[in-house]
Amino acid sequence: MTTTNSPTSQAKSPSSQSKDAFAIYKQNVEKFFNGIRQSVPQYHQAITNIQQEYLQASESVANSVFEFQKDAAKKSGFPTGVSDTTVRAVNETADEIAKAASINNQIVLMNIDAAQQNIKTFNDNVKSFANLNRDILKSWISAFNFKLN
Repeated sequence: MTTTNSPTSQAKSPSSQSKDAFAIYKQNVEKFFNGIRQSVPQYHQAITNIQQEYLQASESVANSVFEFQKDAAKKSGFPTGVSDTTVRAVNETADEIAKAASINNQIVLMNIDAAQQNIKTFNDNVKSFANLNRDILKSWISAFNFKLN
């Protein structure tokens, strides 16, 4: 004889699902996190796309400004020659800016890695803490649990 309260019958249809608060809570938490898991790749792609668009827009602005200034100087007869000292100073400044940006990127990536490790450690600690609480609860229950014969 099969009962309608078996775990397999509870999972088959919504009308026969358990009304246990913890089962309902767990089901809804899983639904929530599964929804987030499914949207993460979409967010990742959207952020990557917007970064690429921003980079292209910034490059277009820089090139447009450069071309406008070049044309304006040429048409107005403004001298565009610069000394070797100026060329060296501009090139050295650009090199230092590139180095600083590279160092900044490395620092940001290291911080992201550190944050990821901290979250992983937190997650591991939460699991350990939950197991410790479970063991304490079992100990308390066994100390106060009397079997009646």
